[in-house]
Amino acid sequence: MAHGNDREAVQERLLDGGNYVVRRVQSAWSNFLDFIGRDNVLEIAVGLMQVNPPIASSFTAVVNSLVSDVLLPPISLLPFMSHKNLPEKFAILRRGPHGAEGYNTIEQAKNDGAVILAYGAFLDKTLMFFSLGLVLYAIAQTYAFFSKDDIIKHTVKCPYCRKYISEKAKRCVNCTSWVDGREDRETSALTQ
Repeated sequence: MAHGNDREAVQERLLDGGNYVVRRVQSAWSNFLDFIGRDNVLEIAVGLMQVNPPIASSFTAVVNSLVSDVLLPPISLLPFMSHKNLPEKFAILRRGPHGAEGYNTIEQAKNDGAVILAYGAFLDKTLMFFSLGLVLYAIAQTYAFFSKDDIIKHTVKCPYCRKYISEKAKRCVNCTSWVDGREDRETSALTQ
């Protein structure tokens, strides 16, 4: 009988561990979305480019390599991707005068006057944007780990002016209203 209880205990610990991992992943995803959805990515990118352009260009080259050499090859193995190069994927919306047999490249279609939808280039640039955000997020998390100073500031919307403020703020810096509802309680006491 003790063997059955051990099995149940192990299963319970595995479920708890799975829930822990899910919570950590959700927390990391939420932090990443907070980071990439705000001005932080643009501030860091602009600051990086203004301070030292060679660093910015080398950083861009590393991210390009990450996307082109590491992320895109496995994506090109997916069954619906017939080309090896994702940026070369396109759909023909209207054929050109000589396009009866089809086109092999985007340039060939454009030269023939065809109207194309270059969705592969869009997916490539979108993947590049998210990977750049992910790399910047990893740098910010590493900095926060070693310096004990959090770069990613969690924000909420002020209920009065709808501007973003720190989640720890008691008063909005934009409209100077109290976020904890203090003004609502004071005005409701006056109306009674």
